[in-house]
Amino acid sequence: MRKSDVISVKTAKHLPGVFQERVKRSADDVGFRHFDNETQSWKEYTWKDMAHEIARFQTALKGEDLQPGDRVAIMLRNSPEWVMFEQAALGLGLVVVPLYTNDRAANLGYIIDNAGIKLVFINDKAHWSCLSEVYNLLKSVNSIVTLKPVEPVHDIRIQHLPDWLPDEPDDIDLPDIDPQTLATIVYTSGTTGNPKGVMLSHHNILWDAASAAECEPMFTTDEFLSFLPLSHMFERTAGYYLPILVGAKISYARSIELLAEDLTIIRPTILITVPRIFERIYNKIKTQLEQKPPMAAKMFNKAVEVGWHRFEYQQGRASWGADLLLWPVLNKLVAKKLMDKLGGRLRLAVSGGAALSPEVARTFIGLGLTISQGYGMTEHSPVVSTNRLSDNRPDTVGPPLPGVEVKIGDKSELLVRSPALMLGYWKNLQATKETIDEDGWLHTGDMAKLEGEHIRITGRIKEIIVLSNGEKIPPADMELAITTDPLFEQVMIVGEGRPFLSALVVLNRENWNRFAEELGVPKDEKSLEMIEVQKAMLERIKEKLRPFPGYAKVFRVVATLEPWSVEAGLITPTLKLKRNVLVERFGDVIVEMYEDH
Repeated sequence: MRKSDVISVKTAKHLPGVFQERVKRSADDVGFRHFDNETQSWKEYTWKDMAHEIARFQTALKGEDLQPGDRVAIMLRNSPEWVMFEQAALGLGLVVVPLYTNDRAANLGYIIDNAGIKLVFINDKAHWSCLSEVYNLLKSVNSIVTLKPVEPVHDIRIQHLPDWLPDEPDDIDLPDIDPQTLATIVYTSGTTGNPKGVMLSHHNILWDAASAAECEPMFTTDEFLSFLPLSHMFERTAGYYLPILVGAKISYARSIELLAEDLTIIRPTILITVPRIFERIYNKIKTQLEQKPPMAAKMFNKAVEVGWHRFEYQQGRASWGADLLLWPVLNKLVAKKLMDKLGGRLRLAVSGGAALSPEVARTFIGLGLTISQGYGMTEHSPVVSTNRLSDNRPDTVGPPLPGVEVKIGDKSELLVRSPALMLGYWKNLQATKETIDEDGWLHTGDMAKLEGEHIRITGRIKEIIVLSNGEKIPPADMELAITTDPLFEQVMIVGEGRPFLSALVVLNRENWNRFAEELGVPKDEKSLEMIEVQKAMLERIKEKLRPFPGYAKVFRVVATLEPWSVEAGLITPTLKLKRNVLVERFGDVIVEMYEDH
């Protein structure tokens, strides 16, 4: 039976407070589940179990001579240990700085040095090897705790977790925590320059999670599958604090590679996710359909078409039609098979972090998956808006959360104001002043339109391409549309100051091999430069850009097979393109694309 048990901000007061209140209310309920590599089995923790482990972590931290306000960093994959460490640190008044597990050494070194980190909790030898590259930037660090053993140990600061933790916790007097004090510094993976440290208070995060919880009913029987990095505020607020507030269970996926399998094992009811996951599944489906008889694709497309009509009818935006009578059959033959692969219990998928392609959204919603697209940014803890299921318009990012104010400023910029707004940027008063104006409005840098209560994001101000004829073009939606073709893994549109648009693309290697076979050309990278290959790629791009206005035409394309990676500094840990770096890296190639004009 569904039971609702939401903890209020007033009752919780601060982030450790919400966890403690959940332990009081749900002590013997299972709160967390993860895969134990030692026993090769799934292990569960009740809320009471977690509280005991957190107390052990607190006792260990207490022995580190740390003072309230000191910064400690965590560089782990999502796991119960991530929560244990963070809750223990916050309860002692420490400030938690999350680090991306796949970030570049230079970025990690900058953050540790800039924040003055006193203690770092890392996973294993690979993480220590990465940090060793920036050893001179670890001067403030007194202790390095490792989840797995790091041998041989060449640094006296390194301690293995079992040696660091006491067998049993001590009774500790915890400090009184002011909800308005700093809880965390989250370094945004900037597309230019060094990352900026966003300062968020206990109240910022707690208020945002509680406001998000008001948007849809959630229950103690719900189960969240956690796989987006907890170092990102979207997962931390919506996939960690929100479940605690509502008393839901959190299960940790083993890895992105095993996500498909974990979905069928864990069978979540709620998924906090990003468009890239849907895009990968969508492209896989499209590739599989290409290899099946034409009837399979017709059946699939019909299921999407009727399912979408059904969704629009349920939303009150379309009238009834006889084709809806086909849904029970199409559901059984097509849609249910997809839902079963997602576990069969999924009632809500919240998509954020980037724009969701309308084509991808239409496909999944048509097949019966309830997707609510939202919008946010780290500086707002992070959720700003989300679609409500009773008025779900997937081509928008929904209305603002309760208590969030929005308006449109100069250059069509979306401005936001609420209690979730950051305290500012760490040691960067100038950047804070540039981002939050005197009236307390956060300048998001995103262009938007307000359509009734719904927000439609139309582009990013700094990413607008201005052609030599003065035409202004937002590239993000075009790039998104092109990547719905399974051939194209990554895409960047270029053309600043040029007479027309061109595209740099990374091809999916498997699909390139198939494409090369169809064209009768060798499968090596040299073939990508052949005129017939270029023409065939441009034809596929043209097809994907057909629904766009006249300006959205790409006349040249350059393809590679080597993915743009975080390690190479070409994308951020949240998979956003570092456009300036890419333009610099492919500078000669871009010049060649325009040489004849």
